[in-house]
Amino acid sequence: MHDVFVTGSGSFLPGTPVDNREMEGRIGLLGPHSRRLKAATLRQNGIQSRHYAIDAGGNHLFTNAAMAARAVEAACDRARVDCNSLDYLAASTTQGDMLVPGHASAVHGELGRGQLELGSFQSVCGSSMMAIKSAYLNLRAGEHRCAAACGSEFSSRWFQPGFYDAVDFVSMGTEDAFRYEFLRWTLSDGAGALLLETEAQPGPPCLRIDWIEQKSFADRFPACMSAGSSRLPDGGERPWSHFGSPVGAAEGGAFPLRQDFHLLERMFPVWVGYYLEVLERRGLDPARVRYFLPHYSARALGQRMQRLLEKAGAMIPEDRWRNHQDRVGNVGSASIFLLLDRLLREEELREGDRVLCFVPESGRCLAAFMCLTVV
Repeated sequence: MHDVFVTGSGSFLPGTPVDNREMEGRIGLLGPHSRRLKAATLRQNGIQSRHYAIDAGGNHLFTNAAMAARAVEAACDRARVDCNSLDYLAASTTQGDMLVPGHASAVHGELGRGQLELGSFQSVCGSSMMAIKSAYLNLRAGEHRCAAACGSEFSSRWFQPGFYDAVDFVSMGTEDAFRYEFLRWTLSDGAGALLLETEAQPGPPCLRIDWIEQKSFADRFPACMSAGSSRLPDGGERPWSHFGSPVGAAEGGAFPLRQDFHLLERMFPVWVGYYLEVLERRGLDPARVRYFLPHYSARALGQRMQRLLEKAGAMIPEDRWRNHQDRVGNVGSASIFLLLDRLLREEELREGDRVLCFVPESGRCLAAFMCLTVV
């Protein structure tokens, strides 16, 4: 078995930062609740700026795959590795540019560099860790020597008012409207990538991956963050493909992205329970973690997590938490890549520093952890 090292990282954030005043010009308003729920959402998520791959004129500047490819190129550049040296590419996203073929194929096509093996992962935030673990295991098993893992999102295309034509926001109550509005004022666009190799490279510090693990709790929860289905009276979901036509699915309100906050509240104790399980099974002392990189959808939810960890006696000191969502927004599957890229670029890392990454996903409740050591 081979050790696996993160030898390079890269980010791609499209366009210039968009502040809270400019948001309406990119994604518009949906109904009478929009401005009030925008203000409430921004108070919760604490985001001050983000990036969109759609400009003020409504023009699409990039594809999802193109942003991912830019991030992979940046990671290769940082590691001083030619993209043609890649043996394996794992790509993650919430939704690719097309239904078929897979997202990783599209990213490879954008790279246009040599033949390689692919892994394509579609979930929400947790797809990032699925991609990283896939690359990690391929290298650890000796299948390959050089791999890239990436995460990318083009959320703003989902948030154009035309996607909500079938939703009656005028007669809808505030709580129901918030299920749609929260995600519109929280999610944003961009991509991040890591370069993984079986040998540490001389020069700037790199990270040895010690272990990665993920657990799904979908057997205990229905969909919480979802798009592509319509809710049935019995609480079930009717997939968009069961409507007979794409037009019928659109008229049935199947496409808008939404979040069930009652379900989300029930997931927090599950995530914390899994965290405690990981600490015990891995023999990990929170006091020995030098950097904690948690991904969460809003600042208020991060604060909720802190309170639960303090109550459980498993809190990593707050000054060791790293999150820059206030500057880049919630970029879904790209977020953990962006956090690691910032860590490698901006922190004064020392040999032996322990880094713990935590990615909870509310799609249908899963969570993932990754532990790394600076070498």
